[in-house]
Amino acid sequence: MARIAGVDLPRNKRMEIALTYILGIGRPTAKKILTEAKIELSRKSDDLSEIDVAKIREIIERAHKVEGDLRRDTAMSIKRLIDLGTYRGTRHRRGLPVRGQRTHSNARTRKGPAVAIAGKKSVKAMK
Repeated sequence: MARIAGVDLPRNKRMEIALTYILGIGRPTAKKILTEAKIELSRKSDDLSEIDVAKIREIIERAHKVEGDLRRDTAMSIKRLIDLGTYRGTRHRRGLPVRGQRTHSNARTRKGPAVAIAGKKSVKAMK
């Protein structure tokens, strides 16, 4: 099993797909990496030699920001927005959608599960 950038690549998958298991590498980037390393896209991850793995690892370390570094940069960007007090920063702090989506009827993924408001009754029930 190949281990690249702290991620165990899945067994018996095409390298083009296996590389996408690394955060920061999608299909187009995986294709570029494999063509630069002169490895066929259809080659299985189990069939790689140590030399091939070393080539891929070297290309990724040299030219791409992946896994821990990428996570750290993303977290620092969000922290910077929060510290500056920008609109986007306040949305991050409150756990609301950042990019202008509506929150009246949707946004359950960002806001979490719906919570019922206790003790609220209609006007008719009070009379």
